[in-house]
Amino acid sequence: MRAVLDIFAQIFRNLWAHKLRSFLTMFGIAWGVGSLLLLVGVGEGFRSGNKRELAEFGQDIMFLFPGRAPAVKANMNSARTYLLTYQDYMDIKQAQNVRNACPLISRTDLHEVSEFSNASGEILGTEPQLNEISYLPLKEGRWLNELDGTQRRNVIVLGNELLKTLFPGRPAVGAFVLINRLRFEVVGAMPHLGRGDNMWLNMRGYIPYQVMAANFPLKGENHEKSISFIEYQPRVTAEHLIAQNEVHEIVGRNHGFDASDENAFDEWDSIQESKMVGTIFDVMNMFLGAVGMVTLALGAIGVINIMLVAVSERTHEIGLRKALGATTRNILFHFFLEGLLLTLGSGLIGMALAGGLMAMMEECKDRRDLIRPNWCRCRLCWRLAV
Repeated sequence: MRAVLDIFAQIFRNLWAHKLRSFLTMFGIAWGVGSLLLLVGVGEGFRSGNKRELAEFGQDIMFLFPGRAPAVKANMNSARTYLLTYQDYMDIKQAQNVRNACPLISRTDLHEVSEFSNASGEILGTEPQLNEISYLPLKEGRWLNELDGTQRRNVIVLGNELLKTLFPGRPAVGAFVLINRLRFEVVGAMPHLGRGDNMWLNMRGYIPYQVMAANFPLKGENHEKSISFIEYQPRVTAEHLIAQNEVHEIVGRNHGFDASDENAFDEWDSIQESKMVGTIFDVMNMFLGAVGMVTLALGAIGVINIMLVAVSERTHEIGLRKALGATTRNILFHFFLEGLLLTLGSGLIGMALAGGLMAMMEECKDRRDLIRPNWCRCRLCWRLAV
């Protein structure tokens, strides 16, 4: 035990005698380890953040919007606009590879008035199964049900921001809201959805589809029985492209155009988007990991060079030890411990610095989300926000 302590004492004395050299060696290793962990951590942070953003829409959601169908395949100069209809939804719902579907009518030009305030949020007419497709939790009250639609009840579920605007600091469930002078009872309210000051997703009100179609249909010529978009889910997640092709066939047949022309469809597939983003982050992690490994390798080369210099400088010391009876194994063990202490200590410092920096980045991100909006920039968000 005393011999081991003597060896460690000699190692520390030698490191202290060459402070600058030891510092530069440790800095190189710490920088390499910290860079590797930080780069891979940032990549994984982006991946998990993207997963959370997609999860806020729901599970395995696919969106279909009205589009433009070319009279001649791949020739968009001859394209004509077509609108989705309730019949399209009914046919899609019965499709073999579709698990669930829901029609939606969206209006942003309606005026909502309560006894306390007024607003101009987005009103969506939908069927009850929407909350089985999209992520729509409730803070209080209930969601829409089948009887609301069949009996054409004037009921509404309010998004969080619309709730705060119409009923600031007051109970809303059981109260009434006028939508273009038509009275609706508030039956439910939702918590804040999304991250930061996300307004468009929370400035929404949900009413039964039948009530929306009868009182607030889409405006425009030949818009009878038309809907804004359709949300649906594939029966099997891995076969989402099969479900998508089946939906294309239905819409193409109903509207009289070639369903094999992908330019005729305006849609967003969260499953495909998730796969693409996952592939991008896999490649990014490989690249960042390779950069970190190169940096770490440079640090290791620095350690090797320093140890070679240390051995060259201490030739007389090595000869003296051998003359006093030290074996080759003892001398090698001494230098091995010296390199191990340098590497282990530097690696721990690099890990601590990388962990501290990532913790600071996480704290800054949380503060940023509280101060300013964190809008999702995906195509769906912009498409629905218009």
